[in-house]
Amino acid sequence: MLTSLDRIEGSTVLDLFAGSGALGIESLSRGAARAVFVDSSAEAVAAIRENLAVLGPDQDKATVVRSDALRFLAGAPGFDLVLADPPYSYDRWPELLDLLVGGTGLLVAETGSPWEPGPGWETVKVKKYGGTVVSIAQPAVPVSVPPAEEGEI
Repeated sequence: MLTSLDRIEGSTVLDLFAGSGALGIESLSRGAARAVFVDSSAEAVAAIRENLAVLGPDQDKATVVRSDALRFLAGAPGFDLVLADPPYSYDRWPELLDLLVGGTGLLVAETGSPWEPGPGWETVKVKKYGGTVVSIAQPAVPVSVPPAEEGEI
């Protein structure tokens, strides 16, 4: 879905609730300039680091952070693309979206049911895959995300 929107190559990507890191790793393999992986689980962080080894030298484009998503976002720079795949029971979307709206070019949210991002966002595309709904949204007023300085994350 994202390839058709031409939004991956050269982008800065944030993989929130990263789990295995598959979404961010896929972004890097498709030409993202940089990816930050955030998960609060020590096991997930270890799995992400292990999975990043498949990228070889490109793993230098990745940063792995063990943190709660909201805590991380409170001090994070902007990202061109945010991939959010929280547990389907996640109930803090309004807070998360408030933290993202000013510094996100595009948001891809994976949920277990149809989802509307609410005020300040517009839905670009929605696809259902079995029990998963993938929604792509962008801020209602598109933002230009300045690149993060090296070492800023």
